[in-house]
Amino acid sequence: MKRIYTSLVISFICLLVQAQPRITFDSESKDLGYVLWRNPVTVSYKFTNTGDKPLVVSNVTVSCGCMEARWTEDPVMPGDKGEITAVFDAEAIGHFYKDLGIYCNAAIEPIYLNFNGEVTADAKNFSFTHPYVIGAIRLNQDELNFESVHKGDRPSIELLVANTSNKAYSPVLMHLPPYLEAEATPDKLGRGKAGKIKVTLNTDKLPKLGITRASVYLSRYSGDKVGEENEIPVSVALLPDFSQLTEQQKNNPPVISVSSKQMEFMDLRPNQKKSQHIIITNTGKSDLVIQDMQVFSIALGVNLKKRTLKPGESTKMKVTVLAANLPRVKGTPRILMITNDPQHPMVTIRVKAQLKSNEK
Repeated sequence: MKRIYTSLVISFICLLVQAQPRITFDSESKDLGYVLWRNPVTVSYKFTNTGDKPLVVSNVTVSCGCMEARWTEDPVMPGDKGEITAVFDAEAIGHFYKDLGIYCNAAIEPIYLNFNGEVTADAKNFSFTHPYVIGAIRLNQDELNFESVHKGDRPSIELLVANTSNKAYSPVLMHLPPYLEAEATPDKLGRGKAGKIKVTLNTDKLPKLGITRASVYLSRYSGDKVGEENEIPVSVALLPDFSQLTEQQKNNPPVISVSSKQMEFMDLRPNQKKSQHIIITNTGKSDLVIQDMQVFSIALGVNLKKRTLKPGESTKMKVTVLAANLPRVKGTPRILMITNDPQHPMVTIRVKAQLKSNEK
């Protein structure tokens, strides 16, 4: 009887040790690039409770008085998401590196997040803060990517807009799909003025799980038409729902492993086609399924031999760069995969490709 009691106590202690919250961030470090002096920016870090007990963030510390932090204060249940944001109001011109200390019941020591960039006072031509050009309008980005979203989420992206024309301009995004909403602030920009368009995603209106792609078009003037010149690609990655997994499935998940998440094709000739391979392996305990895959560039060709891998099995992904299409590329060339691996439901492979400098 004593042995049975001791055994039960040990089992109970083991369960207590194993059952705990776990915090997993979408990214722990962010590069903000150039930011405008005296123009506060908001940095957002999303996290998921990947443990099996409620997660509580008790405090967030900042590294200077130029920052203010906010966070999800309610307990985050297993599988649910939360967010930590920091508002940074630059006090000096030049490079900066800032960090936040996260205190929560998932770790004994604080978890540190950071962001960096450079503060500029150049607001005249917006070349630093708004590097992308559509007609006389400058933008801070040339694509809209909603990655790692779940059903029910309503994430937003702020598209910064600057008017470098000699007349007033009204920022408008045309041909919005049903799952996107856009609001410009202010609704009219004077000459040399900047504003923003807040683009909000309604995940409940997405047509399917996995990857959805579309294009919106920035109006350059009243009565403008849509075309390749004012196109802004949009991508959404709606992740699978793992909340209904059985205990057996949780304890024996598939695990995706890729030989590289970065590829480089340098010094390409104008009409050259060059290929490299990536090895994908299932290091888990059940079948790995690549449920969806999208190629984000007309300069990339991809061939994947198998989409279902048994435990221990590998396959090759052949990636080919079509150099002739590189001058027409918009956005970051990349390959996005949606998998049934609960810890890695989305895998991104980024591709850097350049023509020879003397043949551009």
